[in-house]
Amino acid sequence: MTIVTARKHGNAADGAVGGRLSRFEGQMKVTGAATYALEYPAENLVHGVLVQATIASGRIVSIDTAAAEAAPGVVAVLTPKDDLGLMTASDWHGNRPDDTPYQPFTEEVVYNGQSIAAVFAASREQAAEAARLVRVTYEEKPGVSSLDDPRAGEGKVMENLNADWGDAEAALAASPVRIEAEYRTPREYHVAMEPHGLTAHWEGDQLTLWEPSQWTHGMARSYAEWFGLPLENVRIVSPFIGGGFGSKGGALSYGAVAAAAARRLGRPVRLAVTRPQNFTSYGGRAATRQTLALGATKDGILQAIVHRGASETSVYMDYPEQTGAATPILYKVENFSSQHRVVPVNTVTPGALRGPGKNPSAYGIECAIDELAVALNMDPLELRLKNQPDRDYQSGKPWSTRHMREALVKGAEAFGWSKRSAAPRSMRDGRQLIGWGIGCGTFPVIRAPSEAMIRIRANGRVEVVSGAIDMGQGTYTILAQTAAEALGVPVEQIDIVLGDSNLPGSAIAGGSMLAGSITGAVHKAALAARDEVLALAINDPQSPLRETGANILTLSDGRISTTRGEGGSLPLPELLAALGRDVIEVRRNTLPDDAQSAADHKGAWTSMARVQGPTMGDHSMHSWSAHFVEVRVDEDFGTVRVSRMVSAFDCGRLYNPKMVESQWRGGIIMGIGQALLEEGLVDNRNGRTVNANMADYLVPTNADIPDIQVISVGEPDYNASALGGKGVGEVGIVGVAPAIANAVFHATGKRVRDLPITLEKLI
Repeated sequence: MTIVTARKHGNAADGAVGGRLSRFEGQMKVTGAATYALEYPAENLVHGVLVQATIASGRIVSIDTAAAEAAPGVVAVLTPKDDLGLMTASDWHGNRPDDTPYQPFTEEVVYNGQSIAAVFAASREQAAEAARLVRVTYEEKPGVSSLDDPRAGEGKVMENLNADWGDAEAALAASPVRIEAEYRTPREYHVAMEPHGLTAHWEGDQLTLWEPSQWTHGMARSYAEWFGLPLENVRIVSPFIGGGFGSKGGALSYGAVAAAAARRLGRPVRLAVTRPQNFTSYGGRAATRQTLALGATKDGILQAIVHRGASETSVYMDYPEQTGAATPILYKVENFSSQHRVVPVNTVTPGALRGPGKNPSAYGIECAIDELAVALNMDPLELRLKNQPDRDYQSGKPWSTRHMREALVKGAEAFGWSKRSAAPRSMRDGRQLIGWGIGCGTFPVIRAPSEAMIRIRANGRVEVVSGAIDMGQGTYTILAQTAAEALGVPVEQIDIVLGDSNLPGSAIAGGSMLAGSITGAVHKAALAARDEVLALAINDPQSPLRETGANILTLSDGRISTTRGEGGSLPLPELLAALGRDVIEVRRNTLPDDAQSAADHKGAWTSMARVQGPTMGDHSMHSWSAHFVEVRVDEDFGTVRVSRMVSAFDCGRLYNPKMVESQWRGGIIMGIGQALLEEGLVDNRNGRTVNANMADYLVPTNADIPDIQVISVGEPDYNASALGGKGVGEVGIVGVAPAIANAVFHATGKRVRDLPITLEKLI
């Protein structure tokens, strides 16, 4: 069990919610004391390496493993011929097919890079060398490589993602000013610093997995169902994660293979997914295309939005990258029509990547709004301010809190937007063209139940215990701040234990839902623990404070005292010693009172069945962002550099502004990469991802990133969460790419509608 201890800070106020504490686990990470999943020691360890398909579509005729099996150190080779005895697990919502076998390896090949076999040996080097000796014969079929493949077709409409009100087509036709354009985004990948992988170890029918996880309880449920085990027989250990961005939220097929091999061999198995395999063992953001038609009056009042979008998905599962996710709520419009299609191609099923859906959706609408501003000869800031919605027109509900107008005004003031020269190519510094652009973003408030335990030890130290995880966003720190404030103890007396499915249940660290969910549980448990301590101090016959006759006590700075200050005060350790108690333990969750059975708990922590969306209540709840960007474009070479950024956010109450600002900047940096660098390249002949490595798939480095100023304009939103916060992790990226694209147009006069914006598109 990993315990992270809070550290003392000079400003005592920083220990409460809203304080600017540094991350408690930061020192462990930079000094190497933090142990990651693939670093846990294990005796008699076996290493696994995956073998991948080299065609896009077809079937395996034969796999010759003789040479691999005869190679030094090899102990096993698993292929589609091996029955691993697994059963299909539930989906994220808890739905499970009856009596359906699960085969991680199949003879049918549906994308290039699909895992089709695995080699296990005494060392990783031996396993990797033996994997190269596996010979596969295929019967190949024509595949579909991308959205642009002539065989791809138009796909199918996702009816549940459509949105319509008013008469958008008629209103568009009647609008005095109209624009229409198509916008595209390529495949994008997570490329977390820590590659995927795990170590699996069996002790009888008990399975322990050291695996980076954004959701320990949900992943444990998948393993339990695969192997037909009770949930309590599976333990996921994941105290530290080197980045996830949506890719580590669920158990994946290579994990099933590693655990099955460990059971078969009777030895722990470690399977580290190679960097190229991280591009194909799970899905990144799907490629998208969308057409937007906007109609407005001559003075810039939106009359209609007609949106038609599509995203690629795999041939074996529908996963939409919702191009219409942000479009209905960013602007006031009385006539709206949006439709989304999924187009099957031979690729791994796409997955959630920071700002899923909202990201490409905002790219389309924010570029289109800029084009409309040009058609109107209007400042794009003025156009956005003119069309701010008074309510959520899609749901019909009022906003819970929405400070987009304030974000635009304060962001523009900090950026100096009023100094902008409107005409394209009118701002320059020597041979560098200067452009300024705006992009807005949003992300929904998603809520989920969570559970936490508070332990008060005899020495006065307090443990906050939960299966929630911290992948760098600051969970350890904000939970210490939450407990310290609610309980009434200094933050340096707090220890935090996270990242283990044996601990109290937690929401997934995804969809910006974890902080609001788990702080609510910790706050509730800490208040209950404080009440129990004070009740014991008043009522227990052994309590020294019972003799004061006080009927009200307070707990502050780790000491119990009367409200009038009479009779002195008593430190927590002295009270517990007097009571003869080694520990006071309180466990609370945020489920309703009528949902406290064991089955309710299991369903809440291991599935998305009780997750609530942004409009499941009386209000529509979202986080908001407004980005202001300056770019410099070399007039001769077409190279683009982001030279300055100001971004303003409405994310409600900030539990720790220092870490929130870090998350915002992290999202913005990913948005800069999306706009200028990132692109998954596919060989149309065989569906192979050509740049599946960190040399050719480009992400931003320090040299690519300018000064980034971030501003908070939010206020507490107690409809969104118990402590008033809204999500901060996802919204930072949403709107950055269109802001950069709009700035590039302002600099050059050239409109680039397909990402990334590279020099060959400008010269």
